[in-house]
Amino acid sequence: MCLLVLAWQAHPRYRLVVAANRDEYHERAAAALAKWPPPAALIAGRDLRAQGAWLGVDRERRFGVVTNFRELQPPRPGAPSRGELIPRYLNAPALAVSAQQFFAALEGEAQRYSGFNLLLSDRDSLWYGSNRASPFARALTPGIYGLSNELLDTPWPKLQRVRRGFEAWLTRPQSGSPAALFELLEDRTQAAEDGALPRSGSGLPPEWDRILSAPFVVHPQYGTRCSSVVLLEPGGRLYFAERRFDPRGEPAGVTEFELNPGEWP
Repeated sequence: MCLLVLAWQAHPRYRLVVAANRDEYHERAAAALAKWPPPAALIAGRDLRAQGAWLGVDRERRFGVVTNFRELQPPRPGAPSRGELIPRYLNAPALAVSAQQFFAALEGEAQRYSGFNLLLSDRDSLWYGSNRASPFARALTPGIYGLSNELLDTPWPKLQRVRRGFEAWLTRPQSGSPAALFELLEDRTQAAEDGALPRSGSGLPPEWDRILSAPFVVHPQYGTRCSSVVLLEPGGRLYFAERRFDPRGEPAGVTEFELNPGEWP
């Protein structure tokens, strides 16, 4: 189950702070965080099965992230890839398509997709949308948010634990380091054997609910594939990093971008 915490206009230095784990089947091939080749103008990882992305930033510093909505029913037959929503937004002309306009255009076709959560930002706003929510999309006020595979701010225990650490990072007198955010994402603590086991709502066996109860999921078949941190200053300075992991949860690669305002790799 993917997990992310996000601060929008809630830090003295950064306009946007994101710390996120991507959980996926290890057999599903993916490319590392990178600048996509032209004509695309975004930095993101790439799902090599459907050619989509989970989390990315474009030249204009627009941001997007999508998570699947965990449901009992199987994916909708013939549904388009939810990962295509990120490059679709970030490849649209920034001056012509705001986050609000993108959601307005998407709403009429949103039910074609299996369940998703989508967070999109532009220079002035942050929007959240889900084809399992009513209303479909809404602007978010400055603040701190958490998202997993349910609706925004659904209080999953592991998400709440990471969020508490994230809020502490945000209040430090000096700007916290990206390393501290990655440490929050590395939390592999599962629910206690003798404690109340949080249910994923997926119909999975209890042992899988326990495996998924950790912010960082380790399992030979399915687990945390990468952790990402985004730090964006109001003037456009960007830090974007990804740490990747193998099926044992061992480090498998790191990519970092540090870009000055107006700079593009």
